Amino acid sequence: MAFAALSSGVSGLTAFTEGIGIISDNIVNVNTVGYKETRSRFTTLVTETQSTTRFSPGGVAARAQTLISEQGLLRSTASQTDLGVDGAGFFVVRAAPSANSPDGEIQFTRAGNFTPDSAGFLKNTAGNFLLGFPIDSQGNIPTNIGDLNTLEPINVSGLTGTAEATSEVSLRANLQSSLTATTTGGSGVGGVVAQGDLADGTIPPDFAQTITVFDSQGSSQGLTLAAVKTGTNTFRFEIFAQDPTAINVAETPPGLVMSGEINFNSDGSLASFNQEFPNAVLINPANGQQISPTANLNFAGGASTETVTFNFGRAGDNDGITQFDSTSTLISSNVNGAVFGNVIGTNISEDGVVTALFDNGLSRDVFQLPVATFPNPDGLTRLQGNAFGVSDNSGNFSVVLPGTGGAGTIAPSTLEASTVDLAEEFADLIVTQRSFSASTRIISAADEVLEELVRI
Repeated sequence: MAFAALSSGVSGLTAFTEGIGIISDNIVNVNTVGYKETRSRFTTLVTETQSTTRFSPGGVAARAQTLISEQGLLRSTASQTDLGVDGAGFFVVRAAPSANSPDGEIQFTRAGNFTPDSAGFLKNTAGNFLLGFPIDSQGNIPTNIGDLNTLEPINVSGLTGTAEATSEVSLRANLQSSLTATTTGGSGVGGVVAQGDLADGTIPPDFAQTITVFDSQGSSQGLTLAAVKTGTNTFRFEIFAQDPTAINVAETPPGLVMSGEINFNSDGSLASFNQEFPNAVLINPANGQQISPTANLNFAGGASTETVTFNFGRAGDNDGITQFDSTSTLISSNVNGAVFGNVIGTNISEDGVVTALFDNGLSRDVFQLPVATFPNPDGLTRLQGNAFGVSDNSGNFSVVLPGTGGAGTIAPSTLEASTVDLAEEFADLIVTQRSFSASTRIISAADEVLEELVRI
């Protein structure tokens, strides 16, 4: 029995030594961003016996439990790239920029103190690279966000001096309804207004306005939007290059991009578009549907051919091109594409959209941050650098967009504080140290008993 008491005391020394180590780790990480407190959980060691009249001492064992799911306090900072997760979920990171490197395994962290390194990659103080889904020039992310192979290290420095070609033009304009219809003088049969008559100057337009588009090399070109009334609630509408030697040079007439007839309802709202060039098609959707013809821009300067969508508005609505008895005018136009300057900063929204800011006042969405969630985050494996890895206890992860699927949102210019309560840790340290001392007394008492037995 004395030997059993001795073993019980030794188990206490081992368990409470581990407990002091856990508390020490918590204390030294009280200022570590995103650190999750670990608690000592003690459990009995029971030696089974068949006797009901005798007791066999067992001992105690320590079990460490990291409270990973506990939310830390979010503190504001002055850096746009300091990030916190407000709610459940983790940032997806790698210890190396490439997935093919030895350290390229996916990891998860709440430590969002990211800063650009010398190559422009966003890394936290542990050296982990922040990963995100690239956003293309149309603002789309990969459709299968569960495929981790589409994740890339976030880097915006490579965008300096880049260009984005125009792919979409949205128009809001009014064409005056009381204009006199032009029915003669055109190149069509009987002198009617025909395709290309506005582009080559055969018929003077009732309305003309120039907008600027961009090619894939960043060069700007002018497109003229022109219209002439040809009948009741009908206008011929053409789009052509301001410089016929720059765009669609081979067309007839040179520079012609689009030609057709816009039809309006009796209330002045857009009804349909009967496109003649570049494709003969009648766009006549139900009310509320977009009228969006497309055309190719063949740039003469060596840039690639771009297919551009022209949004005229919704059928039966007044959100695009309309016909009212007020002066014909271009109310607004929204043209994407641009030539970007030097990157001067990065902005990250609560939705996790990373936006590059340029010195010429432009901005561009370049990455979408995902958030990884787990069925049991407290079961994750602790890794170097305040990161975590998947384990059998955590379950498999789900990669979702911030604020969806139970995931928290991104808190920009914010860092999550350590969840360690310093006062509680010091109190636990005193109790654990006293428990350690008590275990040494058990060993001393057992030693005295054994000494008496030897003397007998």
